[in-house]
Amino acid sequence: MRKPTTDPLDTLVTESSAATPASDLNARYGRGGRSRRPLLIGAVGVVVLAGLTWLIWVAWVQSNPPVTSQLQGFEIVSATSAKATLKVDRSKSVEANCRLQAKSADFSIVGEVTVTVPADAPRHQVLPVTLTTQRSATSVVLVGCTTADQHRPR
Repeated sequence: MRKPTTDPLDTLVTESSAATPASDLNARYGRGGRSRRPLLIGAVGVVVLAGLTWLIWVAWVQSNPPVTSQLQGFEIVSATSAKATLKVDRSKSVEANCRLQAKSADFSIVGEVTVTVPADAPRHQVLPVTLTTQRSATSVVLVGCTTADQHRPR
C-alpha cells in the first residue's frame, strides 16, 4: 500500500478511497447496491402505453359516429313557416332523431322540430323538413342528430 499523501486542503487521500468513491458515498448515505431506476422506467412505460392505447381508442370511436347530419339549405316561406333540406348519413341501421331550430333576427328560437329517421330507412338520404314558427324567422339551424348510443348531436 502506498504512503498516505495530503492534498492542498489537508484531507487524507488514500489509494483505496480514491479508487471507489461510489462505495464511500453508498456507505455514507446508506444507499443500497441495486438501483430502482429500471423498474421505474418500466412502470412509466406501461402507464404511457396504456394511456396512448386509450387515446387512440377514444379518437377512433369519436371520429366514427353512428349518425352524422348536415343542413344543405333553408328557405323562409312565410312569417310562420320555414323549409329546410337535411342530409342524414348513418353508418348502421339505427333510428336517429334530428333536431332543427328556426331563429329570428335577435337569435331567439321561434320554431323547432325533431325529425325521426326510422332504422329501416336508407342509410344515406336527403330529407325536406318544414318548420312552423311563432313569428318571422331569419335562419334555420341544425342542432344535430342523435341515436340511442350517441347522445351528443352530430
